[in-house]
Amino acid sequence: MEIFLVSLLCILLAFSLFLLRRNHVKAVQKLPPGPSPLPIIGNIHKLGKHPHKSLANLAQVYGPVMSLKLGRITTIVISSSTAAQEVLQKQDLAFSNRLRLDAVSACDHSDSSVAWLPVGNQWRVLRKIMSSYIFTTSKLDANHHLRSNKVQELVGYVDKCGRSGEAVDIGRVAFQTSLNLLSNTIFSKDIADPYHGTKAKEFKDLMWNIMLEAGTPNLVDYFPILRSFDPQGIRRRMSVHFGKLLELFDGMVSERLELKRLGNSDDNSSTDVLDELLKLVQINEIDIPLSNHLFLDLFAAGTDTTSSTVEWAMAEVLRQSETVLARAKAELNQVIGKGKIVEEADISKLTYLRCIVKETARLHPAVPLLLPRQVKEDVELCGYTIPKNSQVLVNAWAIGRDPTLWENPLSFQPERFMESEVDLYGHDYGLIPFGAGRRRCPGLPLAIRMVPVMVGTLINCFDWNLEGGIAAGELDMEDKFGITLAKLHPLRAVATLVVP
Repeated sequence: MEIFLVSLLCILLAFSLFLLRRNHVKAVQKLPPGPSPLPIIGNIHKLGKHPHKSLANLAQVYGPVMSLKLGRITTIVISSSTAAQEVLQKQDLAFSNRLRLDAVSACDHSDSSVAWLPVGNQWRVLRKIMSSYIFTTSKLDANHHLRSNKVQELVGYVDKCGRSGEAVDIGRVAFQTSLNLLSNTIFSKDIADPYHGTKAKEFKDLMWNIMLEAGTPNLVDYFPILRSFDPQGIRRRMSVHFGKLLELFDGMVSERLELKRLGNSDDNSSTDVLDELLKLVQINEIDIPLSNHLFLDLFAAGTDTTSSTVEWAMAEVLRQSETVLARAKAELNQVIGKGKIVEEADISKLTYLRCIVKETARLHPAVPLLLPRQVKEDVELCGYTIPKNSQVLVNAWAIGRDPTLWENPLSFQPERFMESEVDLYGHDYGLIPFGAGRRRCPGLPLAIRMVPVMVGTLINCFDWNLEGGIAAGELDMEDKFGITLAKLHPLRAVATLVVP
C-alpha cells in the first residue's frame, strides 16, 4: 500500500511538473519577441547611455511590441502609435498603474505623488485638485498677468546681455523664466532672483539632478533584493534633492499662513494656487505635507521639461534661419507686430508658431520614454500576453520618428502640421509628448501657454547669431538622457533687440 501511495505521489508530482513546464513554455511563447537575455542581468546591457535610442533600434529588429528582461523585471516596450493607442486608450485601465522607481521612493514621495501613485482614492483626489483648482482655463486666465511680467523680465535680461555682446544660454534663461512663471502661478512670487546670483542656477542643477537620477538605470529596480543596500546611492542622493525642495515649499506655506494670521494677506485679490490649496486644507481635503509633495510634482514636471522644449525649439529654428526662422518672424510681424512680446491671447492666431512647438515635441519629446507603467494582472496586447507585474515603457521618441507615420521623420518641418488636425492633447497617438489617457500630464494646459509664449517672444523680439560664429548647419544637436531629454551642449547665441 505504501509503495502504491509513493508511486501515485511520484506520478502526480511528475504530471504537475509537466503542466508547469508546459504552461511556462506556453507563456514564454506568447511573450512579445525580444533579444535573448543573458544570465542574471538579462538585457540590461542593451540599454546603453541613450535608452530611448537603443530601444528604438531594437524595435527595428523585434517589432513595435517588444519584450526584454531587465534583471528580474519583464519589460515591454511600445514603439508604434497603434500599440500605444491600445495601451493608453483602449486598455488604459489595465495599464494605468505605475512601476514605482526606487529613486522616487525617497522621502516617501511616491506615496504622495500624483505622478507615481497607483490609480485609487488618493490619486483621484490629487487629480481632481489639479484639474479643478489649478489648471482650469479660468484659473490660468486669472493670473496670466503674473506670467506676462516674467516674460517682460526675460526680454529685459536678454536685451541687457545683447548690448554687452554677451551670449545668452537659452536653456538657462528659459529655465529661470519657467521657474518663476510657475512659482508666480503657484505662490505669486519668484522662488529665486531670475537672472542674478546663484540661487536660480542651483535650482536648475537640482531639478536636472532629480531628472538624471530618476532616469538612470537603477539595479534596485531590476533586483528588488538590493533595495536595502541602495548600491548606486541613487535613493540616498534623491533624498537630499527632494528634501531641499520639500523644505523650500514648507517654508513658502508657513510664510503664507503667517501672513494670513497677521491679516496681511488680501484673500479677495489673491488667485494663486497656494491659496486654493490652503482652502482645501481647511476642509481636510488635503493636508500640508501632501500639498508640498504636490508642489514637488508641479515643479519637477513644469520647469525642466518646459525649458528643454524651448531650448530644442530655438535650436531647430536657428538651424534653419532662412526658412523656419524667416517664416516665423513673418507671421509674428503680420499678426502682432515686429518686436512685440507674444501674449497668451495671441497664441491661437499664430498658426506657424504652434506648428513649431508641435514639431519640436515630435522630434524632441520632453519625456522620451513616458513614465513607466505596470500591469497588475496578465493582459492580452496585440496578440501577446503581457505577464503580471511587467513594466511597460512607451517610447514616444521612437513613435515621433516613425517613418511609417511621418514623411522625412528626421527633418524639422513645422509645415507638416499646417493642414493637420493633430494636436498635443493625446488624441493622436503618433504625437504623445504629454502621454494620453487618465495618466496624461495634468500640467498640459499651462505648458501649451508657456512654451509658445517664450519661443515666440525670443523669435520676435531679437535677432540671433550663434556664439563663436558657428554656422547654423554646424549646430550640435546631441542629447543627454534623464527622465527628461536635455540638450547635451547648451545653446548659446548673441541677441540683438528688434526695434518695433
